[in-house]
Amino acid sequence: MRKKNKLTEVTTDTLIGRGSTIEGKLECKANLRIEGKFQGEIDCGGQVIVGETGEAKSNIIGTDIIVAGKVIGDIVSQGRLTITSSGQVDGNVSVAKLVIIEGGLLNGSSHMEKASATVVPVKEKEKSSKKAVRTEAG
Repeated sequence: MRKKNKLTEVTTDTLIGRGSTIEGKLECKANLRIEGKFQGEIDCGGQVIVGETGEAKSNIIGTDIIVAGKVIGDIVSQGRLTITSSGQVDGNVSVAKLVIIEGGLLNGSSHMEKASATVVPVKEKEKSSKKAVRTEAG
C-alpha cells in the first residue's frame, strides 16, 4: 500500500548574526533574533529579540518583542514589549503590555489597549456537577 506524503509546515527561527548587515523587508512566521544590523521593515508572526549587539532601524510588528539593543522605529505588538536595562527604543510603541527594566530607554510615545476579553460559555454538565452537597446532623 502506498503512503501519502503529508507536507507539514515547519518553521525555523531566523538569526541575523553579529557582524551581519541586512536591508529590506523581512517577513517570518517563526522567531527572529537580531545580533547584527537590520534596516527596513519587520513583520514577524513569532517573537522578535534585538540582542545587546543588535541594531534595527525598522518598524517592527511581532507577537512579543524584547529589546536589549537599539531600535529606531515604531513597534506594534499584540503581546508584550520588554525593554531590558541595556535596551533603547527611539520611536512610538503600540502594545498590549509594556515592561521597561530600570536603565532601559523609550524615547517616544506609548499606546496601550487591553486585549479583548473572550467569554467562554459554561456547559450544563459543569453547572450540575458543582451543586452543593448537604450533610445531615444526627
